[in-house]
Amino acid sequence: MSVAKKVYKRVTVKSLTEMKQSGEKISMLTSYDYSMAKIVDEAGIDVILVGDSASNVMAGHETTLPITLDQMIYHASSVVRAISRCLVVVDIPFGSYQSDPKEALRSAIRIMKESGAHAVKVEGGKEIKESVKRILHAGIPVMGHLGLTPQSIYKFGTYTVRAKEKSEAEKLIADAQLLERLGCCAIVLEKIPAALAKEVSESISIPTIGIGAGNGTDGQVLVIHDLLGMTHEFNPRFLRRYMNLYEEMTDAIGKYVADVKSQDFPNEEEQY
Repeated sequence: MSVAKKVYKRVTVKSLTEMKQSGEKISMLTSYDYSMAKIVDEAGIDVILVGDSASNVMAGHETTLPITLDQMIYHASSVVRAISRCLVVVDIPFGSYQSDPKEALRSAIRIMKESGAHAVKVEGGKEIKESVKRILHAGIPVMGHLGLTPQSIYKFGTYTVRAKEKSEAEKLIADAQLLERLGCCAIVLEKIPAALAKEVSESISIPTIGIGAGNGTDGQVLVIHDLLGMTHEFNPRFLRRYMNLYEEMTDAIGKYVADVKSQDFPNEEEQY
């Protein structure tokens, strides 16, 4: 069923709550640079996540763990300069908030001051409670992240679906409710059973944004490189590709190479 959409000149954390209350789904994509963020923002996205997935898709690392706080600020700054409407949320990278609430606050403040972003995102529930409280008490909006949390990949040992067992599902629900009580503005639910994601979404008043969590969440997020088909070797069940840029770009570059080699480029009209 379609829902009448309120027109937002600027999307804020308050807007996300309004969308949940009205039944309008929240659209969210990653971006890591000025050019891509400008396109994504002008296409009407609600939220850009400057994800630590930049470690994978931009830097080629196997996991999200190697990316640093300075690198995240660099990517976030580039994105913020590009946008005029959407909300920009930035991942606090691994090792920059888990061990010490004071360090968590310092990291969040650096992101907000140096990049101009609008909110930060952290992974975990009860384990990072004090860090979340410290950041929120400073007036910085926090988005949570539960389920498959990529910063804990070596603890899990696999990227398979989380919270299929009753005990883990119960902990996830409790963590979601805790993050809501603390004051988080939204929660990403990654790679959990659709029925559980729907249950969590209906049990809290703040929005949930799913990735591999079914359609019962209040919004959806994908990595932009996956959506556009640039990461052609990545094929999870939850991914819908809207383009196949890997093939299109490879074909275009191949034609350019051929034209240069054959001296067809540049032609008479393409020189001064």
